Amino acid sequence: MEKIKHDLRLSEMISPFGVGAIVDVRGESLIAPDTSWWDKRFAPEISCERLLARLGAGVLRQPPTHAGHAGKDTQALPYWRFPAWRFCERCDRLSKLTGRKKGRWSNTCDCGGLFVPMRYVAICEKGSHIQDVHWFQWAHRGRGVELNETVRFCRDYKALRFRKLADRGEGLTALTVKCYGCGNSRSFAELVIKGALPRDGLRCIGRQPWEPESAVKEPCSHPLVAVQRGATGNYIAERISALDIPEERPRSVEAADRIRGHIFFEKVVTDNGGPQAEMVAGWIADELEVAPETVLAVAAGEDTGADGMLLDLKDGEWAAFLKKLGGGRDRTGGDFVVDGRGVEGLEGPQSLLGNIDGVGQVRRVREVRALRGFQRGNAEAARINADLGPDRRRQPTYPAIELFGEGIFLRFDERKLAEWEAKPGVQARAGILRRRREALPWAGRLDEPEPRYVALHTLAHLLIRRLAFASGYASAALQERIYANSNRMDKTAGILIYTAAGDAQGTLGGLVRLGAPDKLIPLLVAALDDADFCSNDPVCIESDRQGASQLNLSACHGCSLVSETSCEAGNRLLDRQLVLGGRDVKGLLEDVLTEVRRPG
Repeated sequence: MEKIKHDLRLSEMISPFGVGAIVDVRGESLIAPDTSWWDKRFAPEISCERLLARLGAGVLRQPPTHAGHAGKDTQALPYWRFPAWRFCERCDRLSKLTGRKKGRWSNTCDCGGLFVPMRYVAICEKGSHIQDVHWFQWAHRGRGVELNETVRFCRDYKALRFRKLADRGEGLTALTVKCYGCGNSRSFAELVIKGALPRDGLRCIGRQPWEPESAVKEPCSHPLVAVQRGATGNYIAERISALDIPEERPRSVEAADRIRGHIFFEKVVTDNGGPQAEMVAGWIADELEVAPETVLAVAAGEDTGADGMLLDLKDGEWAAFLKKLGGGRDRTGGDFVVDGRGVEGLEGPQSLLGNIDGVGQVRRVREVRALRGFQRGNAEAARINADLGPDRRRQPTYPAIELFGEGIFLRFDERKLAEWEAKPGVQARAGILRRRREALPWAGRLDEPEPRYVALHTLAHLLIRRLAFASGYASAALQERIYANSNRMDKTAGILIYTAAGDAQGTLGGLVRLGAPDKLIPLLVAALDDADFCSNDPVCIESDRQGASQLNLSACHGCSLVSETSCEAGNRLLDRQLVLGGRDVKGLLEDVLTEVRRPG
């Protein structure tokens, strides 16, 4: 067939049209093969050591790009036709063959009508494989077929038709596949019944549509399920992103080095936890302004929360932001520019200002996003890697893009946050989400829903919704990054809201302008005020079972949810009560609206 050149946005090559995804182009249904099929000469390599340290050995490559209209010589990525089975929009003929017209491959039927992709495909329940439904086999199987010799031995492959029967309404019973050779027909209502395909003898082929048959090492034992071709569950991308910032050593690591270098440290180690060790540890702690427990932990050789390799991408980002917040106006240039601002002396509700320990106006930041792999059907299915190349010894290639943008960083007061989350009612409220997360096998990829994470995550959503009115950016263009972890020596408590674009010049400055404390504080108050009234109240505020897998408490589309592409947890782990308070729980910022609304 003549090659079709079609433009996709660069970001769409990661999600939703990345490796393994189905994309509709000019009436054709195509699927993107893995990166082993890419021509690496035209896929430039992207550098981001922090991201590769998380992914492991590999190479980050950006899909080829071009300016203007696509021509014959424009470099592009290959796509496979899927599903192969199509029906003619004029005569209803079903076929998986491609015709020829004037010596060229054509997508037209002999009658002159265009072939249209079939609406249903088959995926296996746990293996993340996808394949065509073999319509000829399916049409000649089913209950009672074994008694009809004509149907069983029919070989009239060109007599298959896909019909919509007007006298059966608009449901699946009106959609039928009929063989005019033997007269047998079946409706789609039989296709979607649980266990229908295995009962008809249709099995998973154990590979992706673009992979050769030789790629199958072992047969797939998972049953097939018929699904709509465009269903969102057919493709669940596993993305990972990192901010390209200078790696900073967490404060706990620096403190551990200072402790080890102290003249009395060997005495603590020698006494091995005895009474003298506690006394000497107290001396060291007073001199270095750290806790005595930290000195004893270092002497015992315990993990202080980080080592030479940072435990998580967010650890290094948090340390870098803290360094920038203490530096005031940032004149360093480069791809990570943050002006540190304080809130001292600022007018506004003290119950809010007292909880904020610093504001960062992120004037420029570089983000690298990569596609690690994908799943089909549900989040418990096997993950298919983005690179399925036959040579496993070579470094895999990950599709990636780089974006430049701006943002707002908020650091919260650790002492007040720790005091709040220690309250029994707060712990009990967050414990609901913690237990549900532990009960779901796939939910381990989500952050620990401790009180500070749920509260700051919800506040980030509320602020994104308010910024969409004031910044000039749509809500879907804003992203969040939540730093909220109390289980490490370097406790984190902050949020980053940013926007990024593929252009190397970055974005337009509408967001960073609102990061000035005198503009940001009123926006925070307005965001809290918006969340205090939900169109679904009182049902929403009194609920503790909302969202996907019931991983939200008091949070719905009327008050707290944003575009799923903006949320790092897919609109999960949200609760307004932990921000604004409820009947049995004290909210982190519960007193703000009371103070603002107080007369005089």
